[in-house]
Amino acid sequence: MHANTAVEHGHHDDHDHHDANEMKQYGFWIYLMSDCILFGSLFATYAVLVNATAGGPTGKDIFELPFVFVETMLLLLSSITFGFGIIAMKREDVAGLKRWLLITALLGLGFIAMEVYEFHHLIAEGFGPQRSAFLSAFFVLVGTHGLHVTFGLIWLAVCYFQLSTKGLNDLMKGRFYCLSLFWHFLDIVWICVFTIVYLLGVI
Repeated sequence: MHANTAVEHGHHDDHDHHDANEMKQYGFWIYLMSDCILFGSLFATYAVLVNATAGGPTGKDIFELPFVFVETMLLLLSSITFGFGIIAMKREDVAGLKRWLLITALLGLGFIAMEVYEFHHLIAEGFGPQRSAFLSAFFVLVGTHGLHVTFGLIWLAVCYFQLSTKGLNDLMKGRFYCLSLFWHFLDIVWICVFTIVYLLGVI
């Protein structure tokens, strides 16, 4: 009798965890939708101000496409490696998941390091956000994306630590699914940034 009760209790706990994860993922989708609105507003602002250079440099003068292309490849690769991590997680391969998370984090850090270098270089040249409305819109749009990637890296580090201490349970799986959605979302936003800001900027 007690054994049956324990089994039922275990099933009930699993069901509760499953429901909680589904609710969290639903809530996370709503958050991503609000982030879409945020980035949509920033892209719209940039489109309005792109020609407001106040006699300063245009995108053609300051953007270095080969540099940004390498930056883009780092983020695209990090999205692929995160995908491999999720595949490893589905196979209950904790060592594989950890390995792919570390590679993803290194690629993400490389992306952020290149973005910081680009910002520092532009400001040192006298092309900071205060130079013109165009540069203000550029720094805010690209910087907001960079902050999101930085937040994603902190979240990844916390999940990695929790994975090492708690192991791979249903709660952790739910967190990794949400983080992977967030990471792929940032990848899509960056493709829009690369196309609209950099590619169109140098034409």
